Amino acid sequence: MAGLNAASERYDVVVVGTGFSASFFLLGLLGRARRKPRVLVLEAGPRVKRAELLKARRFVHTECARYFRNATPDKPWVFSRALGGGSNCWFGSTPRMLPEDFQLRSRYGVGEDWPLTYDELEPYYCEVERIMDISGPAEPMPYPMSRPYPQPPHQFSEPDRILKAAYPESFFAMPTARARVGNTRGICCNNGVCHLCPVDAKFTIENGLPELFENPSVELVCDAEVTRLETGADTVSHVVFRHQGGEHTVACDLVALGANGIFNPSILLRSGMDHPQLGKGLCQQVGVTVMVTLAGVKNFQGSTITSGLGFNGLGGDHRRHRAGFLFHTVNRASNIGLEPGRALAQLELIFVIEDLRQPENTVIIDPSDPSRPRTSHRNHSNYAQRTVDALPSLLPDLLRPLPVERIAITEMRRSESHIHGTTVMHADPQQGIVDKHSIHHRFRNLVVLGGGNFPTASPANPTLTISALALYAGRHLMS
Repeated sequence: MAGLNAASERYDVVVVGTGFSASFFLLGLLGRARRKPRVLVLEAGPRVKRAELLKARRFVHTECARYFRNATPDKPWVFSRALGGGSNCWFGSTPRMLPEDFQLRSRYGVGEDWPLTYDELEPYYCEVERIMDISGPAEPMPYPMSRPYPQPPHQFSEPDRILKAAYPESFFAMPTARARVGNTRGICCNNGVCHLCPVDAKFTIENGLPELFENPSVELVCDAEVTRLETGADTVSHVVFRHQGGEHTVACDLVALGANGIFNPSILLRSGMDHPQLGKGLCQQVGVTVMVTLAGVKNFQGSTITSGLGFNGLGGDHRRHRAGFLFHTVNRASNIGLEPGRALAQLELIFVIEDLRQPENTVIIDPSDPSRPRTSHRNHSNYAQRTVDALPSLLPDLLRPLPVERIAITEMRRSESHIHGTTVMHADPQQGIVDKHSIHHRFRNLVVLGGGNFPTASPANPTLTISALALYAGRHLMS
């Protein structure tokens, strides 16, 4: 580490973060490079082995609030600050976005179009699904697929089977990075603690891409928090970070920010890279939990925590005036009831509703502590709220195939654990921070990665798309 004190220390590439976006970008970069670049990877958190976490029964995302100030604490933001980033605590659900999710403005007249299409990203979806060894349906999905899922689908519960029979073209087994069959990882045991999988069935950076940080051309430094970038002539020249109580500066030819949608914009803001859209539009999907009491049908036969995925609310012209949604059927053991003879009568559904960026929802530098970002999320969009309001009238018809005794909307979920919109991509440099390849419009040797680039918050769990976009970015730079 001694050499890192000197500004003369130079790397071809500095990668900030080790989560999905940073790791898949690095994979794309190294896989296509004609010569192996000298890479420095800076991870703000520690390197914590899964075995240590299991022994301590500790999760690496539980203290995330200490790293930023939340001005609207009713909207928590969840992330993992450790080697592997969000792969330490994600639940592993991996549906793709639909083609129309990339074209909301042109198809439905709302939100924004993405500057790339589904077809451009589709080969990278396939590659990430192969690397993650995704379990998914064999039949055609609502989105086109040029390759099948690597693993067979997880087992349905009885309510799932009924819904599949009623909705053969819109209800499917949940695509997931929780293994269905043995291969390189364990098999999902369906115990519901997916944020720290006890049998290592879920894909993580540690179990899926360990070779990245063992590559001889890659130097990994943990507990290294990037504070700012130094620039000159519209080029990033140096990365400044804190490590072991001191400040270090390294020179580089290329920087890739893969911190997340809170810390990427705060690094850019602290670096003087102001833009009207930077830090604006902080958002995520809107979640609603529904509990269904079934009559004469038992639940919980599925082989993973979220066994079914319904697309019934996603297609159609209703998206011109209210948001589309997906719904998940939940196989969580904590829902087993105590009533004699009715223990398996409960079915939890999670409705995940798309949202649009709102300019008043922001990430800024905390005025009281410039070393930390501050988040503020005043509300989700009226577009999403119109679907929330419509749910009570939509549910009876949607659930008609099931023997329903009672339907209860039990909660608006506080967080979907995703962070979008703060470094938005757009074809127009005046409207976005990065282009479709995640390259900064002004500083062309700077790549900004992750969910912060999303112009809209699609109902699909975003990690697969984040990873595909990062692989796409890395491959593009080496093409």
